[in-house]
Amino acid sequence: MRTDSLETKANRNPHPHRADGSEESEPSLPDIKPRTTPTRLDKSAYDSHRETFDLEVVAPVVGLSPSFIRRVAGGSRALSVDDVLGLLELDAFQETFVRRSQVIDFLLSQKAEGARDLERLPDPDRAQLHHASVLEALPRLQAGTIQCVVTSTPYWAMRLYKDPVFVDWADGESCPYGHEQTPEGFVRHTTEILYRLVPALTETASVWWNVMDSYNTRTQIRGSAAEALRAMQGRDKRGWHDHECRRYSHGHAFLKDGEQCMIPAQIAQRASRIGYFVKSVITWNKDSTMPEPQNSRVSRNLEYVVHLSRVRTPKFDKAAFRDQPPSLGGRTPAERDRLSDVWTISTSSGGNGHGAQFPLALPARCIALTTEPGDLVLDPFVGTGTAGLAAMTMNRRFIGLDVSDTYLAAARERLAQPIEAPML
Repeated sequence: MRTDSLETKANRNPHPHRADGSEESEPSLPDIKPRTTPTRLDKSAYDSHRETFDLEVVAPVVGLSPSFIRRVAGGSRALSVDDVLGLLELDAFQETFVRRSQVIDFLLSQKAEGARDLERLPDPDRAQLHHASVLEALPRLQAGTIQCVVTSTPYWAMRLYKDPVFVDWADGESCPYGHEQTPEGFVRHTTEILYRLVPALTETASVWWNVMDSYNTRTQIRGSAAEALRAMQGRDKRGWHDHECRRYSHGHAFLKDGEQCMIPAQIAQRASRIGYFVKSVITWNKDSTMPEPQNSRVSRNLEYVVHLSRVRTPKFDKAAFRDQPPSLGGRTPAERDRLSDVWTISTSSGGNGHGAQFPLALPARCIALTTEPGDLVLDPFVGTGTAGLAAMTMNRRFIGLDVSDTYLAAARERLAQPIEAPML
C-alpha cells in the first residue's frame, strides 16, 4: 500500500507564522450562522464581453441539458455571454454549484485558466492513500480510470471531524466541507465535488454517495454520536458557550427552526442537472440508531445512498446480491431475496477514532454490484478506510483521499493488516 501527501493551498495553514516569526495556531471553526446574502445578477457588468463558451461547458454550470440549451439557443454549440444570460432568465434554470449571479464570472475564470497541466496520481497496483483536499486531488486522478466511487461524506453541520481544513469553493465560500453557513452551501459544494469528479470516471462507472439529512436547529456540534448520547443522558455539563462550535438557525432565507433540510433530495436533483443519471435514491434502514429526544416528530432510522452514473446502463451485476456473503454486501437475514431500494444493514461500532464510520457491508455491496476484480475504486473521504478494506478484500484496487492525518494514520494501519476471508 502506498501513501502520498499532496501539499496544496487547501492543506496548508493559510497563516502558519505571525509577523514576528513565531508559529500561529490553525484557524478555529466558526459558529454556523445562516448568512444567506442577497445577491443579484448585474447583466450590465458584461456588456463589453465578447467571449463564447462551448455548450458542453455551459450545460452543467447552468443546470440545463445540452439538447434543451440547443433548442433555446437556436442550435448553436458556441454560446455568447448574451446566450448564457438568456439561459439564466429561463423558468427552467436552477443553480448547481455556483449562484445565478456568479455563473458568467465562473465561466470566464475557467476560460482564462484553460487546461491545467497537473502531475497525475499514479494508478495503484493495490491501494493508495493520499493526504489531500478533495478539490485539489480530483483533477490529479488519471482520466477515465475510476470504475466505482463509494463514500460516506461529512454531514452538514452535525460533527466536528479531526484536522478540519478550510477549502476555497467556486461559490466564494471558504470553509471545511460540512461546515457551511447554510445547507444550500453544503449542497452546492457537494455538487461541485461531483462535477470535478466526472473526468476521472470510466464510461460505465457508478457513484454511491451516502448522505444523512440534517435539521435546521440551534444545537451544539459534537465530535461523535457517543458524545451526543452523553449529552442526552445529562452527563455533559458544558454550557452553550463552552462548546467549540455551535449551529444557529435564526436568519435563514426560508427554513424555520426545527425544519428538515431535505439535503439528499437536493443533491440527487443537482447531480441530474450537471449531467449524471440518478439511478436510485436508496434508503439505508439501520437496525440500530441513536435515540432522538424529540416529542414533535418521529425519530430517524435511516440514511440515504444516492446511486449515480454517467450513462443509462452502467456496469451492474445484480447477482452479486445473492453471491456475496452478508459481511461483504450480500443479502442479510433481514432482507428478502430481491435487491430493492431499501437496504437493511447493521450500523458500525464507530471504532478507530472516527465518530461516523459506515459498516463494511455497505461499501462492499456497492463495490460488488458495479465492479469486477482489478477495477479501481475511489473514496474521496476515506476516514479510517472502510471502503478501502472492502475493495481490497474483493480484489479491487483502491485510492483513498482525506484531509485528516489522524484518520489516514488509522486507515494505513487498518489496510496494512492481513485480509481476512469473508464470513459466509
